[in-house]
Amino acid sequence: KTSHAAVVARGVGKPCVVGCEAIKIDLEARRFYVNEVEVKEGDIISIDGATGQVMPGMLPLVEPRMTPELAKLLSYADEFRRLGVWTNADNPEDAQKARDFGAEGIGLCRTEHMFFGDERRPLIQSVIMAETSEERRAYLDKLLPFQREDFEGIFRVMDGLPVIIRLIDPPMHEFLPPYEELVKEVMELRYKGGDPKELAEKERLLEVVEKLHEINPMMGLRGCRTGVTFPEISEMQVRAIFEAACNVAREGVDVHPEVMIPLTSHVNELKAERERLEKVAKEVMEEQGIQVDYKFGTMIETPRAALIADQLARYSDFFSFGTNDLTQMTFGFSRDDMEGKFLAPYLEKGILEDNPFATLDQEGVGELVEMGVQRGRAAKPDLEIGICGEHGGDPKSIEFFHKVGLNYVSCSPFRVPIARLAAAQVALREK
Repeated sequence: KTSHAAVVARGVGKPCVVGCEAIKIDLEARRFYVNEVEVKEGDIISIDGATGQVMPGMLPLVEPRMTPELAKLLSYADEFRRLGVWTNADNPEDAQKARDFGAEGIGLCRTEHMFFGDERRPLIQSVIMAETSEERRAYLDKLLPFQREDFEGIFRVMDGLPVIIRLIDPPMHEFLPPYEELVKEVMELRYKGGDPKELAEKERLLEVVEKLHEINPMMGLRGCRTGVTFPEISEMQVRAIFEAACNVAREGVDVHPEVMIPLTSHVNELKAERERLEKVAKEVMEEQGIQVDYKFGTMIETPRAALIADQLARYSDFFSFGTNDLTQMTFGFSRDDMEGKFLAPYLEKGILEDNPFATLDQEGVGELVEMGVQRGRAAKPDLEIGICGEHGGDPKSIEFFHKVGLNYVSCSPFRVPIARLAAAQVALREK
C-alpha cells in the first residue's frame, strides 16, 4: 500500500496492487498463475487497492462520491478541527476532486509528473543530454509553456487557496530509458546493421545513462542538488510558476503560489537556492507588472534537516515534512523493497506494530518531526508547517500531527474526507 506505485495510483484514484509474490507469469503463453488459478490475456479481473485483493471476473462496483449525509457530517467535523486538510494534486482534475472533497489548499504539487507525455518526455531527455548551459536552456524554453499551462489550470481551480509546488525532485535517470533496454537496442542495431543515425542517437543516450548511473540514486543527485548542479531547470520552473500566477491574476483569480525546495540537508543549499530562485520570481513579476502573494519554503525529508530546522527557518516561509523519505532515511528501509521482502514477517513476529510507511513511527520519525517543529518555530514563531507524505491521510498519524502543532496535513484527494473527520475526532478528544 505504501510503495511509490501504490502512492501514485491512490493519488489518481486507481486501484493498484504491487508485490504479488505468489504470481507466476508466463510471458510466452501470455497468462499468469496464482496457485491453481489461471488468468489469460483478455480475462477480466477485479482489483481492490485498499485490501490488496485481486479477484477473477467483473465484480459490481460502486463509484465513490460525496453523499449529502457525508457532506453534512463533515461540515460538523470542520467546526471542531484545528488542523487544516490540504491535498496532493499534480493536475487540475485532481485539484478539482480534492476541492470537491473539502481540501483547503494543495500541500504538494509534484512538477516531475508534468514532464511525462509524448511531447514532453523527449524535451526533458534533451535537457538532460545537453552538453552546454545554452543548449539546455534552449530545450527548457520549449518545456516552459507546458509547465506554465499546467500551473494556470491548477491555480484557476484553487482560486483563493494556497498551492505548494515542489520543484523537480527525482533522480534524472527516471526520465531516461532503462539501461538494460538501451544496451539491448544498441546491440541489435549494431548486429543487424541498423540506421546509422538511429544507432548514433541510441549510443549517445546510453552514454548519458551510464554517466548518470548511481549506486543509490534515491540519496544521490536529486532534489535541491539538481537545482544546484543544473540551475537552469529550477529557474525555468519558477519562471513558469510566476508567469502562470500573473496570467491568472489578470483574469481575477486570487492566486497564492508557494515554491517548495526539496531534500535540503544543509542551510547553505537552501540559502543559495532561495536567493537565486526568488530573484527569478521577482524578475517575472516586474516584467508582467503584477505582484502576487507568494512564499518560498522547503521540505524536511532528512534527519539532518530536522536537526537544523532553526537554521533552515531563517530562509523559509514554510516547512513541509516529507514523511515518506524521512521514514526511509531514519529507518534505513527502502520503501519500495520493504513490503515485498520483510514487512510481513516483521509484523507477524511483532517486531513492528504497524507499517511505518502507512502509520507514522512516533518514537523515531515522530521525534524528528516534533524536534523540527520546535526548532523551526523557535527561530520563526509564525512558520507555517505541514506534512505531505502518505501519513497525512492516516487517522493515527493525524492525531500525532495535531498534538505537535502542525498547521495542516496534505493527502491524496480521495483521503481528504478521512483526514477531515480524523482531525475533528482528535480535537474533540482534547475537550
